[in-house]
Amino acid sequence: MDEATVVDLGCGTGMLALGARCVEADSIVGLDVDRGALETAVQNEERLFDRRTIHWVESDATLPPTCPKRATIVSNPPFGAQHGNRHADRAFLDATANLASVSYTIHNAGSLDFVEQFASDHGASVTDAFESTLPIDHRFDHHTDARSSIDVEVFRIDWTGPSDDT
Repeated sequence: MDEATVVDLGCGTGMLALGARCVEADSIVGLDVDRGALETAVQNEERLFDRRTIHWVESDATLPPTCPKRATIVSNPPFGAQHGNRHADRAFLDATANLASVSYTIHNAGSLDFVEQFASDHGASVTDAFESTLPIDHRFDHHTDARSSIDVEVFRIDWTGPSDDT
């Protein structure tokens, strides 16, 4: 069986990478540009597990290092619709297109057409999509409430292109 490599682009405090650890992925990398968030991710892993196995890397998730083979990418990128973050999610998808065999990515509600078109333009396809609501605690200056929620869409994208099986 092939080794399962999972890369969490823009891992923040590590929740998606830690989820991959819970399902026993063979190799997990969490990339984020924010050193403080990575320090929290390390603490979260140490709090949950007996030993550290996730490789936490301080790096721009939109310019990740190359992987020896295609990986499973998970990401909750900055929503491109937010003021000051216009097209931020596109940069994450660009990086994902270069690394992934499959990806799972979270976007602002109403992103289906954009994500499907992006995938199609890169020879990929959205194989699954569903809507959800994420609770958001006050963490950033633009958050005005102690806790709120945001409607999102979650996508599974197959980046391997059309199957050669006929």
